[in-house]
Amino acid sequence: MEKRWILNENAEIEKVKRLSSELNINPKLGSLLFTRGVSNFDEAKRFFRPQLDQLHDPFLMKDMDKAVERVILAVEKHEKIMVYGDYDVDGTTAVSLVYSFLRLFYKNIEFYIPDRYNEGYGISFKGIDYAASNKVKLIIALDCGIKAVDKVEYATEKGVDFIIGDHHRPGDIIPAAAAVLDPKQDDCNYPFKELSGCGVGFKLAQAIAIKTNLDEEKVFDFLDLVAVSIAADIVPITGENRILAFYGLDKINKNPRSGICSLFKSAGTVPAEEKSSKFYFKKEITVNDLVFSLGPRINAAGRIEDATNSVRLLISTNMEYAEKLGAQINELNITRREFDSNITKEAIEQIENNPINNSKKTTIVYSPDWHKGVIGIVASRLIERFYKPSIVFTKSDDLITGSARSIKKFDIYDGIDNSSNLLEHFGGHTYAAGLALKPENFDKFKKEFEDYANEKLTDDMMIPEIEIDQELDISDINDNFFKILKQFAPFGPGNMSPIFQSNNVIDTGYAKVVGKNGQKHLKFSVVQTTKRGAPIPAIGFNLGHHYDKMKEGKAFSVCYHIDENTWQGRTTLQIRVLDIKFTDSDDYQ
Repeated sequence: MEKRWILNENAEIEKVKRLSSELNINPKLGSLLFTRGVSNFDEAKRFFRPQLDQLHDPFLMKDMDKAVERVILAVEKHEKIMVYGDYDVDGTTAVSLVYSFLRLFYKNIEFYIPDRYNEGYGISFKGIDYAASNKVKLIIALDCGIKAVDKVEYATEKGVDFIIGDHHRPGDIIPAAAAVLDPKQDDCNYPFKELSGCGVGFKLAQAIAIKTNLDEEKVFDFLDLVAVSIAADIVPITGENRILAFYGLDKINKNPRSGICSLFKSAGTVPAEEKSSKFYFKKEITVNDLVFSLGPRINAAGRIEDATNSVRLLISTNMEYAEKLGAQINELNITRREFDSNITKEAIEQIENNPINNSKKTTIVYSPDWHKGVIGIVASRLIERFYKPSIVFTKSDDLITGSARSIKKFDIYDGIDNSSNLLEHFGGHTYAAGLALKPENFDKFKKEFEDYANEKLTDDMMIPEIEIDQELDISDINDNFFKILKQFAPFGPGNMSPIFQSNNVIDTGYAKVVGKNGQKHLKFSVVQTTKRGAPIPAIGFNLGHHYDKMKEGKAFSVCYHIDENTWQGRTTLQIRVLDIKFTDSDDYQ
């Protein structure tokens, strides 16, 4: 698929020069800092060395005082508390955090994760009935509940109070709970609006610790769970999230909890060893490891069977038990991959076998036989393949349930909300959402959604873009440059890993196509024809189709991330190539 390269030129040359001089760094790095809002030494210090005392006061969040008072009242009256959360990574980490924190000083507590297939997303009537029958007086709902107006009313009738801790967009009516924590509420003055669901749970725990004079270090001990949620839920890693992710990753690398250790160990994706009953990683764990290795495995339990095991794993302090659960969850992830692969193949065939889909600006596919647990992943695969807003539907009891993913500049939540009158329920974010509707409304919804997309999407928006931070000479890439670049981490939305562009490069003659199961990755090394310097190794995933031109010795441009490759105990710098454009062909812009 053709991609448009967009080079983000930095016009503030003099300011970048001053910043680079003040910090004594390469002007290319100074420019990267400047585009991230850093313009002087003090701001650079806060960026590179975030501090926990820079976290916002949790009581700035609307209803936080009410939430803390209700929890303290429950403890004083020895009421049973249930911590309730969604079945994805954000929900299970949030439940694990708040449950484990409250267990430090209160034992009359349990947790509950709804069944994806029998109860669906968010708060369920079944969950409330279970709580009432088990004499629960307070439910703390995390990563869900902001639209559960009828559910909260039902719970109140049964004598069960709710504290809602959510981060999704509120509807027009806010549930009448004892407290509603959601920084996205219009009248909430909390300074940072992009917390994960687990982040909201952390702020609740932080507020309780402050109110009860509990050592805040006990709350900070759970920042590893917050980091996992931030990475997996793809929230911006800026502001408060950057601080939370920074210290959460630090804990994972220095003192990982049993559940996280066991998942990495069973996955075999990160070299590790055990010394004196403690587990150590042989490489630094990054956001990428959380996104691509840890997150899918935590999710797998809820996608295939029961997400309760994900919570059991994350709250476990027994390594032997955690390893047993970790191995089970890893097996579920293998099953999830098989479902994912098969359904993606069927979805692509469904699209390509119907020529009318070529003229549409959206991708909507449906099969009653598809596994509900993986349709969100399949929607993401369709984005990669066709680059159109995509919704994958399957049958769930008497409803058709869908998972939606979007492309840049198209708010899929708004697109779905436009047809809310046809839906039984829906929720989500700008680029990811879930929905359910009756079968008789399906065709009408498809038409309305396509009409909405036609109105909002231009042809130009349908071309995937690669935003490039800097033009860079290959000779600029060295250990010192990368050492500073690594300190820009943790990377994620709002602070993406920098993408560089180098022009007039050639392969040194050792290019080859590698990969298994039909994958064609390109492994090569490059030098610049206009500069002197040593070649640098390169890997381009799914770029094997460029091999023939490359072997002809033609010059080309590359856009890439700089990273490290560890092989047989030796770590070297490499570039991870995202795209290639040959200078003498039509695809060069």
